[in-house]
Amino acid sequence: MRDDSYSSTHPPLPPTTEEDRVAWLRLLRSRRVGIATFYRLMDEHGTAQAALEALPDVALKSGVRGYETCPEGVVHAEMRTARIKGARLICRGDDLYPTELAQLFDAPPMLWVIGNPTCLSRSMVALVGARNASSLGLRMARSLTSGLGEAGQIVVSGFARGIDTAAHMAALDHGTVAVMAGGVDVLYPSENTRMAGEIVEQGGALISEQPMGMQPVARHFPMRNRIVSGLSRAVVVVEAAAKSGSLITARNALDQGREVLAVPGHPLDARASGCNLLIRDGARLVRNAEDVIEALPPEQEQPDLPGFEETPVPQSAPHARAQRSLQDTTALHQQILSRLGPSPVAEDDLIRDLGSSPGTVAPALTELELDGQVQRSAGGFLSRIPS
Repeated sequence: MRDDSYSSTHPPLPPTTEEDRVAWLRLLRSRRVGIATFYRLMDEHGTAQAALEALPDVALKSGVRGYETCPEGVVHAEMRTARIKGARLICRGDDLYPTELAQLFDAPPMLWVIGNPTCLSRSMVALVGARNASSLGLRMARSLTSGLGEAGQIVVSGFARGIDTAAHMAALDHGTVAVMAGGVDVLYPSENTRMAGEIVEQGGALISEQPMGMQPVARHFPMRNRIVSGLSRAVVVVEAAAKSGSLITARNALDQGREVLAVPGHPLDARASGCNLLIRDGARLVRNAEDVIEALPPEQEQPDLPGFEETPVPQSAPHARAQRSLQDTTALHQQILSRLGPSPVAEDDLIRDLGSSPGTVAPALTELELDGQVQRSAGGFLSRIPS
């Protein structure tokens, strides 16, 4: 039985030509097209070029007039910058795209990589923690990283100050992956510029889903954190306050089905409060690298991800979309918006409440996303954006 519902775990075929890569980038860089909308449009239209051609009409149906897709010149400029900086574009479905990351529903369609892309195919463990780390926390990070490297693990972190920097530096001899919040060529914080060069020189990699030259802003850091955890078989939190980016990474890891581990700390040290909370709530306690290795799930030979083959498109779907009248569309939009509020709702629950089919609701959601009325968040949840 064919499932006509949208799922980004069934990604489109990766681009094979320069023209295809340009089209993928143009689609993803187009206004109001995020990851979920990118996959939905690809699923509905088959190719990035077809999706680009359809976008103005999709936007018009949702009330956005004069919509323009990302100009080709913008993408060509980004690709020229990438060549100058020595960055390589890896698309989901390519052989070099990280297997663990590809399994996420919100996996980046494309990654820019500077350095050795083959290290992305090795087993990885994320090590994260406080920027204002204690001396003891930094020592623990270095010790864990050295042990993990000797055990054949690539250590992943977020290129930030403190624990991240200590982990990257200790992993240089064995290879490390730094996930950048901004463009892969934007080294933030700037004091890690020399470290970035060493990571690349010694066989590691810098990666990012953001456009070349993009300066990081606040919203980019949670997006980066999901990639840090998504690349990894396990996430180790060394030091973290009760409300911190490291705990966001830990929550992402739990949502992604990754093992979460934490180093305990003194109850009176605020930098250890997040780790202690994680342990209280069931995270595995870490004393040394051996504890992390023991916690890793057994490595299995990864099967080919479904959806990399051609999937026949149901013949009824385009006809149904063509026959959808403006009145029906408006009514469906109103029904969706009436059931959504600021609190996120699972898409499956919304579809059940509407009593409709995923194939009918999916295009309407795309239109509302493009119109800026609906927002999609991690886990496939939807909320209404206040007007």
